[in-house]
Amino acid sequence: MYKNKSILGIIPARGGSKGLPRKNIKLLLNKPLIAWTIEEAKKSKYLDRIIISTDDEEIAKISESFGAEVPFMRPQQLAQDSTPSYEVIKHCIEYFHQKMNVSYDYIALLEPTSPLRETSDIDNSIELLINNKSATSIVSIAQLDKIDLNYIFSVKEQFLISPFENNPNFSVKHKTRQEMEKLYFPDGTIYISETYEYLNKKTFYHEKTLAYIVDKYKSYEIDDILDFIIIETLLKHKKDY
Repeated sequence: MYKNKSILGIIPARGGSKGLPRKNIKLLLNKPLIAWTIEEAKKSKYLDRIIISTDDEEIAKISESFGAEVPFMRPQQLAQDSTPSYEVIKHCIEYFHQKMNVSYDYIALLEPTSPLRETSDIDNSIELLINNKSATSIVSIAQLDKIDLNYIFSVKEQFLISPFENNPNFSVKHKTRQEMEKLYFPDGTIYISETYEYLNKKTFYHEKTLAYIVDKYKSYEIDDILDFIIIETLLKHKKDY
C-alpha cells in the first residue's frame, strides 16, 4: 500500500509459450525465469499482494515455492495464444471482487519475461503515478538507438522505399546524433494503472499515461532462445561486477 492506495501485483505465466517452450520456468542462472520477477516483486514496499495467473500446475507449484500466491488456476479459454492481456487481468480483478469481496485501487502487471526489472523500478513507478494527480497509469519505456526516421526503409520489388518520403520534413541529409529526436518504445518492464480506469479503457495506455524510462539493458525481454542467451549474459556480467 502507498498513501492508502492498495495495489495488486499480477504476474501472468501461461504454460503454452511457443517462441521458447516452457520459458516461464526455464532455468536462468539456476533459477526459474519466473522466480526473478517474483523475488523482486516480493521486496516491493508497496505491493499488497503478488499473484500468479497461470493455467499450468508446474508453474503454479514453482511460483508458490518462491513465495507467490496462486489463488486460482486460469481457465483454459484465457490461456490461448490469442487471449488478450485485458481478459487475463480482468479475470484476476473479478476473482478477488466476486470470490473474496476485495478490491484494489491499482493493478501492476509484471511480465516474467522481463527478468532484469528491479524492485526500485516497481516502487519508483508506483510513487510517480500515485503522486501525479492527473495521471491514471504509468508504462515503462526505453530509448531506441539513435535512428533518423528519414532512413527507415521498406523493400518493394527489390527497390528501397522510404515510408517517410512523403513527409514534408523529409530530407536526404543525414542528421547528427545530437540533432536526432529521442524516441522510445514500450519495453514491457512495468505496467501500472488505476483499476477502474483499466477496466474502463481496457488498456494501460490512457490519455494521461506517465512514462517511466528504464535503462537500455533492462529493456530486453525473453521471446526466444536468443533473448534468453543475451539476458543470461547480462545477468552474469551484473553478478560479476
